Amino acid sequence: MAAYDVLVEVALRPGIADPQGATIERALPALGFTGISGVRSGKAFRFSVDAATPAAAQAAAEDLCRRFLTNPVIEDSVVTVAAGAGPS
Repeated sequence: MAAYDVLVEVALRPGIADPQGATIERALPALGFTGISGVRSGKAFRFSVDAATPAAAQAAAEDLCRRFLTNPVIEDSVVTVAAGAGPS
């Protein structure tokens, strides 16, 4: 077994209202930021998974997303797996 670092990025699906993203986008010009559009908010989770292979770590993280970390009706997730920093 090896430890794998996992990053899960969760965002609302296209077409789902994102009031937080809209509020941020409206505030940007007042802060001196111009030319920025399409702001969407989201959340990220970072954790380690002990698994035999990167594919097994990916599968475990995707199962965790489906069952616990996301609402699959309104959210999409992207899972990134990398070799861990050392033994677990």
